[in-house]
Amino acid sequence: MVGAKNSVLKLMAAALLAEGTTTITNCPEILDVPLMGDVLRNLGCEVTIDGGTVRITTPAQPDHRADFASMSKLRASVCVLGPLVGRCRRAVVALPGGDAIGSRPLDMHQAGLRKLGARSEIEHGCVVAEAEGLHGAQIWLDFPSVGATENILMAAVLADGTTVIDNAAREPEIIDLCAMLQQMGAKIEGAGTSTLTVHGVTALQPTQHRVIGDRIVGATWALAAGATRGDITVRGVDPHHLDLVLEKLRMAGAEVTVGDEEFRVVMSGRPSAVDFVTLPYPGFATDLQPFAVVLAAVADGTSMITENVFEARFRFIDEMVRLGADARTDGHHAVIRGVERLSSAPVWASDIRAGAGLVLAGLCSEGVTEVWDVFHIDRGYPRFVENLRGLGADVERVSEPPQR
Repeated sequence: MVGAKNSVLKLMAAALLAEGTTTITNCPEILDVPLMGDVLRNLGCEVTIDGGTVRITTPAQPDHRADFASMSKLRASVCVLGPLVGRCRRAVVALPGGDAIGSRPLDMHQAGLRKLGARSEIEHGCVVAEAEGLHGAQIWLDFPSVGATENILMAAVLADGTTVIDNAAREPEIIDLCAMLQQMGAKIEGAGTSTLTVHGVTALQPTQHRVIGDRIVGATWALAAGATRGDITVRGVDPHHLDLVLEKLRMAGAEVTVGDEEFRVVMSGRPSAVDFVTLPYPGFATDLQPFAVVLAAVADGTSMITENVFEARFRFIDEMVRLGADARTDGHHAVIRGVERLSSAPVWASDIRAGAGLVLAGLCSEGVTEVWDVFHIDRGYPRFVENLRGLGADVERVSEPPQR
């Protein structure tokens, strides 16, 4: 299994915290990695990407201005904010781009930096933060935001004194970031819990770190096996990061076996309907909601999908309806009555997971399904088409999109 997209980009940003060369291995060969490389180059770093290895050489004085041209291409680029404030004591970071899945404000990021002693405002389309010095603080997050946790954490490791982040995100990718920061010399307690305690240090050192396996990609294949009545073995990801996903598949009728850093999902018949509720980890990840919708669309019975994280994620269901799904949405709930088989149609991907979900839905459809704007998939899934073909899917990548 490839390294986690939701981890590697933050690890690359963390390299800003130490002068010298940091090496990150097991990086996924996806579009977002070179895009983040461009962000770091524009901050004065030297970045080389060699297959699954990324080397980042950070200068003694990085530039503190992250320009719009590079920042606008991916949402995760905002994670340079915390390291720049921590290392340079100032940052001007253009508001980022990324997937069209709903509003993701930076209020908690800024509030946390202010608690650490920085001034932070939105000016001319940029987050502007500056501090004469950073100090430890008690910080409570209204919501366990992954991005806010990461930015506050990366600023706090170089603050004077002790910082406590309560209601922190608990995702495995946060644990991975903490592990790398600790290798660099940071003093962090509580990784994987809702309370992170950070004892600030004066400087960090570059390191070498291996990215954890991508649980979202692993779960994508697991849910694909459930929807297509397939048999898939996934290796290189901790199955305990997917306990809830695998339990839902068991409830749907799949045979699930778990080993050391691997698991197998076999769905021999039509899946049974199950309900899904997206929540922060260890709940069901919002990134997996499109695949839950695909599973529900072909299941025997009626499922309710509840989206609690990103309000625009149900845009995906409009495209599923084109494919014959019997689905209705009301606020952050969707009721889906499963059908025996979907029907082919041209559909459009609005984000990474929607794109992958629509391709999987096409495998559950009669006829030839065309999925457009699949460049989104390249941002999160390496060799997606090749992997599908290796599993027996009849799928082909073409180029020219139609006019919408």
